[in-house]
Amino acid sequence: MKRIGILGGTFNPPHTGHLLIANEVRYALQLDEVWLMPTAVPPHKVAVGDATAEQRLQMVKLAVDEVDGLRASSFEMERGGVSFTYDTMSQLVQDEADVHFHFIIGGDMIDQLPTWYRIEDLLDIVTFIGVKRPGADNASAIPVQLVETPQLDLSSTLIRQRFVEGGTVQLLIPPAVEAYIREERLYGSTTS
Repeated sequence: MKRIGILGGTFNPPHTGHLLIANEVRYALQLDEVWLMPTAVPPHKVAVGDATAEQRLQMVKLAVDEVDGLRASSFEMERGGVSFTYDTMSQLVQDEADVHFHFIIGGDMIDQLPTWYRIEDLLDIVTFIGVKRPGADNASAIPVQLVETPQLDLSSTLIRQRFVEGGTVQLLIPPAVEAYIREERLYGSTTS
């Protein structure tokens, strides 16, 4: 049976922290692959001026292009609508009967797990993998397997702000993602 990790999120934009988490969890748990899966319509985060779903997926594809064992997944984009983890994972488990899925979350989400839609049913079909995040409790009554990774306090919000301010994003996002953002003029960026 294949062992696949799922790292979901808005990826608005994807950054080095996302890649680090996915890669570290893959090696720590000896997963076959980790799929980075952008939400189609995030249930909790929508802001005016954000990249479109298609642009976020393209950025993820560019980010993982040369990283062994990481893959961009368009699954939620193809499903469309608001993305709840239970709905996505139920369909994936049905479609991929030969795969055991590990759902990767950051420490900032671990303490929110009890509030997730159909969490008890979700626990029956996936293994939750928690990655510690600076400033988060990293604890929950819900069973979560914790993986130690180098902690990098980096967010998509910071990167968007850097583009707005004309600051550097070098080493914070892959060069191909930066080039795409500038070509598409996302987040107030320019082509220079």
